[in-house]
Amino acid sequence: MVPRRRLELVSGRSHPELAQEIATHLGVELSKANLREFANGEIHCRYDISLRGSDVFIVQTHCGPVNDTLMEQLIMIDAAKRASAKRITAVCPYYGYSRQDRKAIGREPITAKLVADVLQVAGADRVVSLDLHSGQIQGFFDIPFDHLTAMPVLVEELRRQGSADMVIVAPDAGRVKVAERFSQHMNSDLAFVHKRRPRGTHNQVEALDVVGEVEGRHCVLIDDMIDTAGTICAAAELLAERGASDIWAMATHPVLSDPALERLEKSPLSRVVVTDTLPIAPERRIDKLAVLSVSKLIADAIDAVFEDTSVSEIFGGDNLA
Repeated sequence: MVPRRRLELVSGRSHPELAQEIATHLGVELSKANLREFANGEIHCRYDISLRGSDVFIVQTHCGPVNDTLMEQLIMIDAAKRASAKRITAVCPYYGYSRQDRKAIGREPITAKLVADVLQVAGADRVVSLDLHSGQIQGFFDIPFDHLTAMPVLVEELRRQGSADMVIVAPDAGRVKVAERFSQHMNSDLAFVHKRRPRGTHNQVEALDVVGEVEGRHCVLIDDMIDTAGTICAAAELLAERGASDIWAMATHPVLSDPALERLEKSPLSRVVVTDTLPIAPERRIDKLAVLSVSKLIADAIDAVFEDTSVSEIFGGDNLA
């Protein structure tokens, strides 16, 4: 007898809307993990169907409170492993603790590596994530890691809404490689902002200078995430000082910690484009904020993993960090 392969898609509670959209694209039903808390806050999970021999994909974006959503995913992975799932893939649209990927000063942890370790110990056989803060995080895993990118969705939006005199701008030196890929797709010029973060600080940024021609041009800042919006807003203010005619920001992950929305409202940015890797409450959707869906990209990647076909071909190689 030929064994029948079965795909099971399960969602945690951090972003059920995204998980449902992924399920719709895949044409499958979301399985229920029946998550609940005990009186002391401990999380309990019990699947209501048999997972024996199944290819299980557990979708959980690591949004705030990050520790709760991460622990919830670990418990779901452990429950699936003990239910004899054939293969378990942790789908993390936003990978928590991704900025702690190295020791910048002494006596610091490398928490991105710790998260990789606990995902593997919990029982994950594979991990899928979008636009890591640093590509080196893939090397923290001893299991396959599929790195996706929201670039196709963002580039399509630029082609629909952009202008002929567009300049793609990296808000700091670390984003130059990604911004260069955008500029190649759009056949546009490239610029970057030289920034400095005062030593010992985390949410303070100084934009010092711009390298590239931006005067009278439509500038599009490209970043992986917007947290407190300090980097993006400092870069936008510098571009405005240098005479940019219109300034947009594009990022994959809308973390939007306070005071991000207030900063974005007051900044020279006319449009802020993000994706739905993280949930945004309706009352936090300001007028200049546009949210694009990456559910189709994630669904295509899940389908490729399930069918044992190439994930890189979906992105034309642009997903390589």
